[in-house]
Amino acid sequence: MVRLHFRVPRGSAGMGSGENAFGPSVLGTKEHWDAAYERELQHFQENRDIGEIWFGEESMVRLIRWMKKQKIPLDSSVLDIGTGNGILLVELAKSGYTNLTGIDYSPSAITLSEEIIEEQGLPNIKLQVNDFLTPSAELLGFQICIDKGTFDAISLNPDNAAAKRKQYVESLCRVLNPEGFFLITSCNWTKEELLNEFREGFDFLEELPTPTFCFGGKTGNSVTSLVFQRKKLRHPSLTN
Repeated sequence: MVRLHFRVPRGSAGMGSGENAFGPSVLGTKEHWDAAYERELQHFQENRDIGEIWFGEESMVRLIRWMKKQKIPLDSSVLDIGTGNGILLVELAKSGYTNLTGIDYSPSAITLSEEIIEEQGLPNIKLQVNDFLTPSAELLGFQICIDKGTFDAISLNPDNAAAKRKQYVESLCRVLNPEGFFLITSCNWTKEELLNEFREGFDFLEELPTPTFCFGGKTGNSVTSLVFQRKKLRHPSLTN
């Protein structure tokens, strides 16, 4: 199964990040992902096939390498936004990280990730059905938030995607601690566009290297991977 491993054609608004920057797609609907994870859950139960790894294994290695390089403490609280089959959490746990949470709005995705994680013998990973656009009250205080493809999917929602992208940023500001790190991997957004989308409340830290391709004499990246840091909250007295 191929998921979001392509740039979606732009709408009439062109290359900006306006309301019509992406055409609506079934890939942006909960119904699509519920059905997809129902199939993957069945495949796993029948064949022990874990399913698709979004953006490939290298995408996970890239993120974990950055965390190790930055000496992120192993007990730091990490949230995987749209965890899917939970494989990123498995790799983080195998790398020594101990405070891991995964959420997904698809119950079948959470059931699949629970079964995969149980088979891997990693009982301490926390999983919950949770829509990141309307997160539950206890979902807060994270030091690291990771997104591999979820923001892409939200951007394709046929029902006012621009408003949902704004909701996403607001939710991220709520669940991520001040000065916490946000790592995002996207196949639908360029670096410049992501900088615009997350300009409120976040500082850009660095772009992680991703595979390049050459077409028509021009070189580009099929995937963008960026690291942001949540801005430190200003003291109320400093805003007067």
